Amino acid sequence: MTEFAFSLPFLLIMATSGLELTNYALTVKQIGELSVMVADNASRMGAQSAINNKPVSEAEINDVFIGADLQAPGLALGTNSRIILSSLQENDDGGQTIAWQRCFGGVDYSSAYGPEKTGETGTSFPGVGPTGAELKAASGTAVMVVEIRYRYQRLMPLIWLPLHDITEMSAFNVRDSRDITDVYNTENVTKSACA
Repeated sequence: MTEFAFSLPFLLIMATSGLELTNYALTVKQIGELSVMVADNASRMGAQSAINNKPVSEAEINDVFIGADLQAPGLALGTNSRIILSSLQENDDGGQTIAWQRCFGGVDYSSAYGPEKTGETGTSFPGVGPTGAELKAASGTAVMVVEIRYRYQRLMPLIWLPLHDITEMSAFNVRDSRDITDVYNTENVTKSACA
């Protein structure tokens, strides 16, 4: 009994640490899959039109964010995360630009690639992604880039483990022919601004 009493705290620490690490790994996987889903959904946005290219609206962007929140109800994305959706396009000078950017969630986090209108002119902005292997948008199309920063919620806050915020990034080229000149707001919805 004495030996068991001495070893019990260590066993509890090991067991609870194992549970915490497992939960963290599952959350990392869930956030990664969520970033892919948001980028894929954003790449499909646009009202169908037989006459002109698909226009994108603020309401559709908001729907993409609502879909992400519904997809992961246990993560409380509205308070524990920041989802940044950026439209990477080619600018008039043949360089890359973040044409527009929208955000969802209460965590204070800015895009690792810059705010809306980064690279609006010139060719100095290389695109998004790791240095030397940046993604670039082709002429006449756009790449939907999603960055998610999630503030991990510990199961047992008393156990100290070096678990950091989770950051994931995904990108998808837009589907079909899209009107990339502007984001329309004919529905008069609130813009998911990043500021």
